[in-house]
Amino acid sequence: MSESSHTAPKQRVDAASAGGDDRRGARRGAIFIGLVLVAYIVYLVVTGQILEFAEAMSTVDMSWIVVACICMVLYFIFGVIAYAIAVWLDPDSPVGIRDLISVEASGVFFGNLTPMMVGGTPAQIYRLTKAGQPVGEAGATQFTRYIVFQIGLVAWGAILLAVRLPFFTELYGDMTLLCLFSFGGHVVLLTGLFIVCLCPRFVVRVAMWGIRFVERVGGGESDRTRGWRDYVNNEIYSFSDHFKHAAAHLSSMGITMLVTMAQLAFFYMVPYFVLLAFGKHDVDFISCLAAGAFIQLLSSAVPLPGGTGGAEGGFALFLGHFFGLSATAGYLVWRIITFFGPTILTAPLLGLRSARHASIHARWNRLVHGGRAPERKKAAGATGASAHDSARVAEASVPHRRPGRQGIRQTAGGITVSPKNLRRRSRH
Repeated sequence: MSESSHTAPKQRVDAASAGGDDRRGARRGAIFIGLVLVAYIVYLVVTGQILEFAEAMSTVDMSWIVVACICMVLYFIFGVIAYAIAVWLDPDSPVGIRDLISVEASGVFFGNLTPMMVGGTPAQIYRLTKAGQPVGEAGATQFTRYIVFQIGLVAWGAILLAVRLPFFTELYGDMTLLCLFSFGGHVVLLTGLFIVCLCPRFVVRVAMWGIRFVERVGGGESDRTRGWRDYVNNEIYSFSDHFKHAAAHLSSMGITMLVTMAQLAFFYMVPYFVLLAFGKHDVDFISCLAAGAFIQLLSSAVPLPGGTGGAEGGFALFLGHFFGLSATAGYLVWRIITFFGPTILTAPLLGLRSARHASIHARWNRLVHGGRAPERKKAAGATGASAHDSARVAEASVPHRRPGRQGIRQTAGGITVSPKNLRRRSRH
């Protein structure tokens, strides 16, 4: 579909006054991570390992470190591409490439600094609304992206568990059961999301039964339970409808899945190149890939900013054997490349805004057709009406949205994105 001056524009949402991103939560997470890093350095000094660390660092081949950093850059780029595919489906979306860079950067920055990455999703929805996408569509885009990402995690986990679990079981014994439990948790989460998307009526029945049980135990209906009923009645079906709409585009959904798998692969490759940087050239690539995936599964289940505790334990469990005496230095280098570096470098990208107002869909059409815009098909049954008149009729038939900030509010803890109001539209 080509760009047209007669196309009814979508309202841009001004969410600036909503309070911004969850900067308070991110600040607390940054302080926590900083204290952990200081404690780690103090531990090296007190235990006398600082000399071993310095000696190991002196032998590092920086060329492989550069390759590992390129993997993380590609991880970020593929994340932007996954969002671009979702936005491309809407020919009139106001979201541009710079906006999507900001969206992906928000996910990395706020996700890394909040427990279990819970701050990433609200921050990304907020950034999409800042780019002009209505709150309901921003929520649908983000939650669909979240589901695809979870599918990628589970798919990679299943593949690598099937290929390398016997190797790690033989090497570490029953400790690898932690990885199986973490993988099972992701499978349960993904299954729950699919049940909500594909069986909303069943989910509503179960939720209403639970609300009635709470009311009986608590002594009757209250404002809180009424709010729960309102949320269940409105948003379960809304979320299901949005997901089914995105899933109906099988080709774009399949491409997004492949892009997500490639994105995760680049992240899982980083330990391999860090090992090469420390001169460990006899390591198995697939085993390192599996180790990276297992560490991700463990750290994502730890309710602390940055997966602190899970990242250290997972690295020691699955990569300590490969690094040997260089494990301490290897961990710090790996953590800098995959966590500290991305968190710091994405901070300046949070405020990026696209200058162009043409949609990604329109710009893609111009690129594919060599600057010639394809003709817009006329509506069937329209006789004696010009394209201009048809566009005016279509514009008049579209209900206007009030440019508000429904679904976003500021609390003492920072920004809150309320799924309850994601699709609520005001009437004139």
